[in-house]
Amino acid sequence: MKRRSLLQFAATGAALGALPMVPARAAPLEELRLDYAYYSPTSLVLRHFGWLEEEFKAEGTRVKWVLSAGSNRALEYLNANSIDFGSSAGLAALLARANGNPIRTPYIYSRPEWTALVVPKNSPIRTLADLRGKKVAATKGTDPYLFLLRALHSVGLKRSDIEHVSLQHADGRAALEQGRVDAWAGLDPHMAASELEGGARLLYRNVAFNTYGFLNVREEFLATRPSETARVIKAYERARAWTRANPSEAAKILSNEAKVSLPVALLQVKLRSDFSNPQPGAEHLRALQLAAPILRDEALVKPGTDLDKVIASLIDVRFARPLVTRT
Repeated sequence: MKRRSLLQFAATGAALGALPMVPARAAPLEELRLDYAYYSPTSLVLRHFGWLEEEFKAEGTRVKWVLSAGSNRALEYLNANSIDFGSSAGLAALLARANGNPIRTPYIYSRPEWTALVVPKNSPIRTLADLRGKKVAATKGTDPYLFLLRALHSVGLKRSDIEHVSLQHADGRAALEQGRVDAWAGLDPHMAASELEGGARLLYRNVAFNTYGFLNVREEFLATRPSETARVIKAYERARAWTRANPSEAAKILSNEAKVSLPVALLQVKLRSDFSNPQPGAEHLRALQLAAPILRDEALVKPGTDLDKVIASLIDVRFARPLVTRT
């Protein structure tokens, strides 16, 4: 399916046909539930300044924040109806949607280079091919894990050619620095900290294999609470604009929240994060289309899954468009 067709599909709302009708007069929302994550500086800024609490104060809506340790956790919380909005990588969101998680993506919170393959400073591993037979830590259901698979495939290797060790991101860093694994598919700020403070070396980088930061919403919430969805995105847009204008201050917030040094936070926010385009569009569709084959090749989705249709049903371009000014 061509990108233009995918965008038209998302814009027309065709994927919403089977969703519940919006109530004529919805009752005030009692509680709004969102995640915040160290891999999403925008979410930290939004939580720090209380702009959502301010936005919903008049209705008496409580705002509940839940920490996500990785895309896998955010997507699990969404699937379990524990939160209404959750932050994940784009390819992780696509994988979740393809496997039945009822989410949509109305906003892009960043284009990060938040993952790479990491080895200890004195490791003899020099190329991707050297990973054959080695222990590699990565968190399943996240961009680093899918990045690892795509990197392996680029040199003719498969998941079965390595010994995958499933660890949450922070534990992966610890395993690498303690010598319990040979390599790690890292995630900032843990990766930046391992680099600057643990002497780790980035074995393989490829920003094109980092699939954006997707702000996802439960499909049922989006269908029944479109006004509240738009207001959340409005607040996120305020946080994005502030972060772009004040990257050093945003890094200080990340440093305090994640308990990492300011140089680590600055590396993540100023050098590895692009906050310039929050409107879901052709570049995000293209990134997912290029990444999608890994989901089939590694049997991460059911045989016969039409991933183009899944992509079209995931992306929702309508909500950000009236709010976003790309700069």
